[in-house]
Amino acid sequence: MAGSSKSAYQASPEEELAAIDHELSQVASEIENLRNRQQYLQQRKESIKGRLLSLKSERVSAKDWNGTEFPWSDKLESTLKTVFKINEFRPFQRATMNAVLSKEDTILLMPTGGGKSLCYQLPSLVTDGFFLVVCPLVALMEDQIMALERNNICAYMLSQSTPKDENKKAMMAMTDKKAPMKLLYVTPERMSKSKTFMNKLQQAYQMGRLSCIAIDEVHCCSQWGHDFRPDYKYLGVLKNMFRGVPLLGLTATATTKILLDVQKILQIQGCLVLKSSFNRPNLFYEVRPKPSSQKEYLDEVEDLLKIKYRGKTGIIYTTTIKDTEETSNQLRDRGIKSVYYHATMDPILRSKAHTGWLDGKYQVVVATIAFGLGIDKPDVRFVLHQSLSKSMENFYQESGRAGRDGLPADCIVFYRLPDVFKVSITVFSQHLGLENLYGMVEYCIDIGSCRRSLIASHFDEVWESAECKGMCDHCKSPFQVNQINLQKHCLSLYKIIDHASDKDTKLTSQKLLEAWFNKGPTALRVPNAKSPSISQEKAEAIVAFLLISSFLREDFHYTAYSTLSYIKKGPRAIEVHDGEVLMDVRGVKVKSSSSTESPHTSAVKEGNGKGPSQKASSLRESLSKTENNSAVKSNNSRKATKKSGTSSDIAENVINISDSSDTEDLQPKRKKGKKYIDSESSDG
Repeated sequence: MAGSSKSAYQASPEEELAAIDHELSQVASEIENLRNRQQYLQQRKESIKGRLLSLKSERVSAKDWNGTEFPWSDKLESTLKTVFKINEFRPFQRATMNAVLSKEDTILLMPTGGGKSLCYQLPSLVTDGFFLVVCPLVALMEDQIMALERNNICAYMLSQSTPKDENKKAMMAMTDKKAPMKLLYVTPERMSKSKTFMNKLQQAYQMGRLSCIAIDEVHCCSQWGHDFRPDYKYLGVLKNMFRGVPLLGLTATATTKILLDVQKILQIQGCLVLKSSFNRPNLFYEVRPKPSSQKEYLDEVEDLLKIKYRGKTGIIYTTTIKDTEETSNQLRDRGIKSVYYHATMDPILRSKAHTGWLDGKYQVVVATIAFGLGIDKPDVRFVLHQSLSKSMENFYQESGRAGRDGLPADCIVFYRLPDVFKVSITVFSQHLGLENLYGMVEYCIDIGSCRRSLIASHFDEVWESAECKGMCDHCKSPFQVNQINLQKHCLSLYKIIDHASDKDTKLTSQKLLEAWFNKGPTALRVPNAKSPSISQEKAEAIVAFLLISSFLREDFHYTAYSTLSYIKKGPRAIEVHDGEVLMDVRGVKVKSSSSTESPHTSAVKEGNGKGPSQKASSLRESLSKTENNSAVKSNNSRKATKKSGTSSDIAENVINISDSSDTEDLQPKRKKGKKYIDSESSDG
């Protein structure tokens, strides 16, 4: 054959490699183009979705949900008066009910005591079928069901503690068209773990019996929330599973970020969001220094309960189960009608404690956070926190149990530094656990800001202190705020920490403070270091401030029996050597624009001098007193002036927290190039 004499050309390995590289380059270019196109399309998709959600949100928000022209308006009004014995709606209640009955997905943000539960209880009575209420706490469900039964409304609950016969009745009522059940309360755990329940719920939905799903404490869905619960994440399947059934989310504590996250999780983006102000004008907020001994603390509480709150009902919140039992028993020994409540109690005893307190058998219930969310007892006159809450959200909810009848009530936190570490070891592993706790510490150690302004800023609201009208300790008795430079103290603490590190020893907060005062183990003391001329309380205030400002940090270690918190240098340690570390301190008292007293002041005055210890409401009011006696004695003219009680002398002395040389470090304004904390960047 003619062509057989010619052999086919075979490319050399070098040529073949070059061809492959060329083709790979072309493929890479095509991939890059496709990726760019994909990114563009994703951006367009999100942009269009955003516009659609915005249009949806504008549409639902533009409607007058507070109107009275809906088909069910007359029935809502009459049922409110005849069944619940309430004459008029509170703000946002009618709007929420109208939206739910219009089958609009809705999130309601309303302060504790604002009447959130009525927003699903009342509309359940004007529709066929029943409302499913997802609720995180057994105490809350028990409390609401007892109240509903008093109004002859049929409601059931399903939880681990539900008796078998009650469980059977509830399950049967779900698919019985003749059943009178209007509300079914379930825990999120039952929703996520019981296939039998979910199967029954689907049957009820197919029969048209499921009218609405209300999710109480809806912020628990979000990991950004203070009380995230994994079982709440399961609720994200509800919108697709029960199409056409409106979702109602309710919470008293959620920032804008959390609300957006909740909408995404529940697949109700662009839903109607109704947001009421956080403010409860009848509540008086106060922080008191907690005595170092339990006996002194109980003495103060006993005085409060027997004199200031005599004949009045309240709650004491504690950190641990052990604390609830011990505190309650100790108060009983002092003649106070007290009962404890926590999640691990026998269900029957827990219910007895709950109902006994509701009925007035006990003056005070000592409880963990397991008690109180949504508790329907309007005349709670005081809520005492034996220790600080784990977050501002928790504190707001817990203190919100007070004064639900709109009458004056007190919310008092007893604060001391060691309690911070009792809480931190329980929250450090949680998402934002320490950040949330330190926000609460900041609230406690602040020495001048309106308590309401601190709460408002946390919930993305703007608050004018003048609107408080003397209903917090700082606005009732305002003081001038000055600043001191803590650089010297901070460097001393760093020396102790470095010294301990060299000896391969870890320091707890207690050991750090002991070494600072040249006490405790000799090996931990820094040679030739001078003890600070300040009180223990002031030293604790400084450590707390440095901790929440990141000049110190906690380091956690597990043991076979517990978790321990140690103190180390914080991420901002490098700033201390080159700049200032300014902390706010309380100065001279200024004339208050309000004469408002604490709601129960008159009761104290009638106590013939036997009332509770009249300690300063701020943790660091003592910072306004001079303890550097040597500096005062060395200045006779100042001593003479001090005897005359002039304000100029007081202003000079209030900043004398350590050595007299520290008074030169007062800086009224921020200096360029200086790094420190002022009252704007940290309320500590």
